[in-house]
Amino acid sequence: MALTKITNITGRGIYLPGDDVDTDRIIPARYLKCVTFDGLGEYAFFDERFDTEGSAKLHPMNEARFGGASILLAGSNFGCGSSREHAPQSLYRYGIRAVLAVSFAEIFFGNSIQLGMPCLTLERQDIEKIAAIIEQNPATPVQIDIAATKITCGGEIFKAGLPEGSRSGLVDGRWDPIAELLENNENVDRVMRALPYMDLRK
Repeated sequence: MALTKITNITGRGIYLPGDDVDTDRIIPARYLKCVTFDGLGEYAFFDERFDTEGSAKLHPMNEARFGGASILLAGSNFGCGSSREHAPQSLYRYGIRAVLAVSFAEIFFGNSIQLGMPCLTLERQDIEKIAAIIEQNPATPVQIDIAATKITCGGEIFKAGLPEGSRSGLVDGRWDPIAELLENNENVDRVMRALPYMDLRK
């Protein structure tokens, strides 16, 4: 049950300006009642995108020119607030495959990596440069080289940050610890049987 090795991601970008975007804004609490994460994509940033009557507001995710964008650009402390894993799940199911930001809240970052959705940090001026490029031409591809931790967009190359454990996990296909655990079930069973306090006869 080997996981996909995530080494490169290319897609069109969409920029959501502002710092401290919390998980309640990413996915409102009333949508957390689901049994599975299926269908959460349509509720990503729902209250930011629609009014109480369901009419669309002015928001980048409602603009046709950014339709199909899969690389999200953001400010600092993205994904702060509550630790709800529904937030990265909603973004992933919306179609986002990577997030570039000045910084991330730690739990959001970890939940995203375990989805195979890389979160890389860039200097604020570099985020703004990429944002300006895609604002001028939304069709410009944003290319992410996970192994080399660099971003290419509009002929410019930007150095990105990604902790080594997360980087190697993505490029080696070891980004989901649960999948790794299941894949090594025989080793887990062998260790369990060797533990002196495990009496399997009970």
